[in-house]
Amino acid sequence: MGEYPAGRGSADTGSPDKGRAPNAAKPTIMVVYGTRPEAVKLAPLIRALEKSDLFEPLVVVTAQHRTMLDQVNRVFDIKPEFDLDIHCPGQTLAEITTRALTGVNALLADVRPDAVVVQGDTTSVFAAALAAFYEKIPSAHLEAGLRTCDPFSPYPEEINRQLATRLAALHLAPTATSRDNLLAERVDPAAVVVTGNTVIDALLWTVDQPPGVGEPRYGDPALDRLDRDDGPVLLVTAHRRESWGEPLRAVGRALNRIAGAHAGIKIAFPIHRNPVVRDAIIPSIAGLPNVIVTEPLPYGAFARLMNRATLILTDSGGVQEEGPSLGKPVLVMRDTTERPEAVAAGTVQLVGTDEDQIVECVDRLLTDLGAYAAMANAVNPYGDGHAAQRAVAALAHFFSLGPPAEEFSIGPLAGEFCGGRR
Repeated sequence: MGEYPAGRGSADTGSPDKGRAPNAAKPTIMVVYGTRPEAVKLAPLIRALEKSDLFEPLVVVTAQHRTMLDQVNRVFDIKPEFDLDIHCPGQTLAEITTRALTGVNALLADVRPDAVVVQGDTTSVFAAALAAFYEKIPSAHLEAGLRTCDPFSPYPEEINRQLATRLAALHLAPTATSRDNLLAERVDPAAVVVTGNTVIDALLWTVDQPPGVGEPRYGDPALDRLDRDDGPVLLVTAHRRESWGEPLRAVGRALNRIAGAHAGIKIAFPIHRNPVVRDAIIPSIAGLPNVIVTEPLPYGAFARLMNRATLILTDSGGVQEEGPSLGKPVLVMRDTTERPEAVAAGTVQLVGTDEDQIVECVDRLLTDLGAYAAMANAVNPYGDGHAAQRAVAALAHFFSLGPPAEEFSIGPLAGEFCGGRR
């Protein structure tokens, strides 16, 4: 996508450079991502880097999520300088890894940025961090330090994030719990900054926009009608690899029972495009009058649907953070979570994929006003909408261009936790 800019990073084979002379050219920060969740969480940081006088951002997409990634970039008006376009139908994890690693490595060798920023736990995160390590360019890991302590839950995300930690030079942890996980793994405390989560920055900006900014409200007539009635709405998402097969079939059966027991509820399910997910769930809910199955929604529409929902049933990591920010109880269809803060705060509950457990917990929140209020009014531990500014400040300090960043803090939460159900 055009000629490479002149490289500014260290081209020798020594250790990554930390710090630079005050009169040096602005450091180039290469931001690499490939999926919709990464795009959402990196958009506030990219916008903050663009507004900063200290850095020159350079956006690279690996694009293993093609359509959904492009849609988020349009919402936030992000135009990547480089698009590796690695997506192939039916691609395996090994194929994603090798294509991303090869593509990013070649780009880094030519461009020589001063640092690489990756976000979260996708395969592109691990591949880009490894490519940066091979080129001896420091990487910064946004949303660092999340852990379940189970390498196969979530799969492959838990290992991706652990490997990114081993490779990163700067760790931008969203919470104090994530920071403590890193310190327990002997990460240098001076390399860890608690920023809050940029997903909150993105969400608060998005729900504050009027419909039609960036995209239509929902783009589905059945969903549009939800805004014209005040009945309860259960928003559902499900896609995790570790739940493929019988666990997802159990989710479908649970939704069938919930729809039958609560005739006044509307169940909104923007279903993942993967046929493994659809074949497991749709047979149990097809044709039910109060179940709305749609294609995956654009980010802005999904954010507005979260805001409309009464409660959320999900296996998504990001939704565990977004829902509490909007005052929505979140039931998580997993047995472990790398985001224990909301569980400790009381706004998220782990329900696994057991059919009876899902039905029981949804029913309780729909019928017990006290139980609902306790979750809806819990304090959100994930951010205040200023995580991106803290991340830029942390990068500035890393390059000796500013003082230490002022860290995000909400005070202690109840209990310690390592992925078990509460």
